[in-house]
Amino acid sequence: MIIGICGGSGSGKTTLLRRLSQHYEALSPSIFSMDNYYKTINKQLVDENGHVNFDLPTALHEDKLVSDLESLKNGEPIEIIEYHFNAPPDKHVLITINPSELVIVEGLFSFHYEKVKAMLDFSIFVDVDLDVQLDRRLYRDQETRGYSHDAIMYQWKHHVLPCYENYLHPYLKEADFIFRNDAHAEEDFVNLVKQIDLKIK
Repeated sequence: MIIGICGGSGSGKTTLLRRLSQHYEALSPSIFSMDNYYKTINKQLVDENGHVNFDLPTALHEDKLVSDLESLKNGEPIEIIEYHFNAPPDKHVLITINPSELVIVEGLFSFHYEKVKAMLDFSIFVDVDLDVQLDRRLYRDQETRGYSHDAIMYQWKHHVLPCYENYLHPYLKEADFIFRNDAHAEEDFVNLVKQIDLKIK
């Protein structure tokens, strides 16, 4: 079974991924993060002001991503260099992801890449108010990435919001489950697990 998690930047995709992987720990789920497939900065597109835009479907190695996910689906292990923001090339680690009866895929374009979407048995859209997403992104990028407030706001306006509007939000109503990552999170997690359990059985 392949579960796909999609949602905007700062919506809580990674947190939900961790909760699900812990909940289904007995199944030793394969964790497939699209972050590991970002192209190097010199291969990224830039906007009209010369700023690199990481919030485009072209920012990732789509073909390699699809091929690796197909391998996992077919019961084959894959090797990938684990992505860490701002880490120098010699600090990236080659990891092996072993196949499992349960694969959890997480990433911005989980539903936009047609070949990935076709492999999903269950899809989850993490839905949070955009103002909350911005607040979380401001905190994360200032505290852990060293970005200035102005740089974060520029990316939000020119890259993040257009990405959400064009490549994420259109798929919200197609998701099997909309996870409200706010005051409803605990209630929704219980209901989500119930639905996944039914699919597994």
